[in-house]
Amino acid sequence: QVQLVESGGGLVQAGGSLRLSCAASGRTFSASAMGWFRQVPGKEREFVASISGSGSRTSYSDSVKGRFTISRDNPENTVYLQMNSLKPEDTAVYYCAGRRFSLDQRDAYLYDYWGQGTQVTVSS
Repeated sequence: QVQLVESGGGLVQAGGSLRLSCAASGRTFSASAMGWFRQVPGKEREFVASISGSGSRTSYSDSVKGRFTISRDNPENTVYLQMNSLKPEDTAVYYCAGRRFSLDQRDAYLYDYWGQGTQVTVSS
């Protein structure tokens, strides 16, 4: 049983930064690929970033590449999403997700565990 708890969301002005955290419980965290997804009303859940179990490989959507950075601290069982140069179109509920395997993926259905989501609102 794996539990994911997200934090760090909030309200920020355009051009600002936020750092999201996802704390995981479970003995297999260090071998689990992790991802961040986001969703707005009326749209499907969108891939944002992912990281392999070891942290050696990362992947980003084109819309956030160069602005967002995913990282992980395996001894602390935590994955982070550093979001810089935020835009109003980044406004969404952000979800942390984990896989039962070490290879990171972009498709939401390939993830087994999900956090509750944290709201990120970027104002103009």
